[in-house]
Amino acid sequence: MPVNQDVIITCALTGAGDTVGRSPHVPVTPAQIAASAVEAAGAGAAVVHIHVREPETGAPSRDPRLYREVVERIRETGTDVVINLTAGMGGDLVIDPEAPLRQLPGTDLVGGLDRLPHVEDLLPDICTLDCGSLNFGDGSNLYISTPDMLRTGAKRIQELGVRPELEIFDTGQLWFAKQLLAEGLLDDPTVFQLCMGIPWGAPADPGVLQAMVTMLPQGAQWASFALGRMQMPWVAQSILLGGHVRVGLEDNLYLGKGVKATNGQLVERAVRITESLGSRVATPDEAREKLGLRPRA
Repeated sequence: MPVNQDVIITCALTGAGDTVGRSPHVPVTPAQIAASAVEAAGAGAAVVHIHVREPETGAPSRDPRLYREVVERIRETGTDVVINLTAGMGGDLVIDPEAPLRQLPGTDLVGGLDRLPHVEDLLPDICTLDCGSLNFGDGSNLYISTPDMLRTGAKRIQELGVRPELEIFDTGQLWFAKQLLAEGLLDDPTVFQLCMGIPWGAPADPGVLQAMVTMLPQGAQWASFALGRMQMPWVAQSILLGGHVRVGLEDNLYLGKGVKATNGQLVERAVRITESLGSRVATPDEAREKLGLRPRA
């Protein structure tokens, strides 16, 4: 597999995890998230991946008004960056292990179409589609995305003309994503994000990543990331296998042991790794062409 010579860097700005109290750099308010997007773009990110949080508490949110404010603030700056909005919120199910039909606090579970109002409103360049259910970490937290939900969501995203980024947490999910393609619910080029090291999905193992890359459909564009201290080694690993990369505070809070990072600093580190491998960092317009997106308005 050839080394990728033109690398798209995505920065995942804030995520939905319980990270706000662990680093002062995790953006919370729409103004902070938009400013972090501009910082990441200035450092070399062609794509910013956006979650929103409740401004008062930092809790994860799927409020379309918060997404609109973030996107409008980014666009008002004139920053050239590809907008990638998560559509994965609304899949959380926390069950009582002694009474599994009872939902516990932390559950936020809605149907496939109810995960898309902000996508319908804002028509971003990209939105995510989480391609299967998963035991999400220890305990009794499940991420739910059934085949029926995925078919419904994929069809609506296709109708909207938004490019889905297919979030793949294990090999069975990649198998099903290829089924969506076979059923005509995805358009070429397909765009995959191979998500490694999330307990209990695919481990951050180079052999597993290579196996997943060999499963991708012909002509697919793909990126991969891994969590925590594996984030930067995975930049190199992805490029060496021919892929693009993702960094950001959603997945890792540190530049080094005990050194808290900003999104801009993580992108700068990814740029250095990319260039040290003899590759170059793709511009937003080059990313749009590779990913089959609309030209910038």
